[in-house]
Amino acid sequence: MSRILVTGGAGFIGSFMADELVKKGHFVRIFDNLEEQVHLGKIPDYLNKNAEFVNNGMTNYDALKDAIADIDIVIHLAAVVGVGQSMYAIQKYVNSNTLGTAVLLDILANEEHDVKKLLVASSMSTYGEGSYNCSKCGLIEPKLRDEGQMSKKEWEVKCPKCISVLKPIPTTEEKKQDINSIYALTKKDQEDMCLMVGKSYGIKAVALRYFNVYGPRQSLSNPYTGVAAIFLSRIKNNKQPVIFEDGLQTRDFISVHDIVSANLLAMESNSANYEIFNVGTGNQITIKSIAEALAKLCNKDIKPSITHNFRRGDVRHCFADITKIKNKLGFSPKISFEDGMRELVQWSETAASYDKVSIATEELKKKGLLL
Repeated sequence: MSRILVTGGAGFIGSFMADELVKKGHFVRIFDNLEEQVHLGKIPDYLNKNAEFVNNGMTNYDALKDAIADIDIVIHLAAVVGVGQSMYAIQKYVNSNTLGTAVLLDILANEEHDVKKLLVASSMSTYGEGSYNCSKCGLIEPKLRDEGQMSKKEWEVKCPKCISVLKPIPTTEEKKQDINSIYALTKKDQEDMCLMVGKSYGIKAVALRYFNVYGPRQSLSNPYTGVAAIFLSRIKNNKQPVIFEDGLQTRDFISVHDIVSANLLAMESNSANYEIFNVGTGNQITIKSIAEALAKLCNKDIKPSITHNFRRGDVRHCFADITKIKNKLGFSPKISFEDGMRELVQWSETAASYDKVSIATEELKKKGLLL
């Protein structure tokens, strides 16, 4: 049995992580500030009663120091999420994500503790655009599409050398991180700092770059949460899911249960120490098909609203190459897209839903982030 601290443990991923650790017989302490935008200021009903709960924020040095004092393993999931919001709530994101992680690492560097391993949740958003192949020029790691191209509604990524339309290919951990949002920058900060400090102090650090995670307990009231939850909230309120560009942009959607499995493998295996891993399925799914699948599962004749608008900073295609985590840790995703979406819809039937997407969209327009 290990003594494990899960930061952000009342959240979507963190709560499932806590459940699985408790089930395996570990002592689990959850450290979470119950972010108003996610939890509406309330302790969620699903929070594991066999885990110890500390209600506080990552920048509270003394509270975090006390929470760490008798811990063996830290699973650092605490973060404010959302690319769009991060581009105008800059101080909030940097304080919560970058500074919060700095406080955690300051404690590990300067206080007495028993922490031997540190897992940190990073993000596929740190890549910017995914990887592509050009039939003439080979492997291409393109920059973001420029506004001139977007104003012509030419959505696909083009080769910077020959202007051919590029074919998306799986993105490996070796791809250069091309940061395009404050959120992505703070996730890169978290990953870089944890690995750096871990190596310096002999704490076995692991960074896991999650792709698009979905599943039960994802906030249906947060307009900046994952796209599956946003679409589902709209459909439950008998409104069309709102899709930017033409809906054919693709992502890699992975069930929260598979994320937990990957975390456990990284926690338990020495092969993970000081490594970075993609955590996805390796499959690309169009955003439009997500909306259509959810409407079908909800038995609602609601078609998505495809706006042909462009959000500054959005990427066209990005999906994971999971060869490394398969080979080093034996990870293989178990939840199919169909089963995972069905579980999300079934859970939503007992969860409150709030449609705040229009408010979020207006905020992006006001800030000039929506073209």
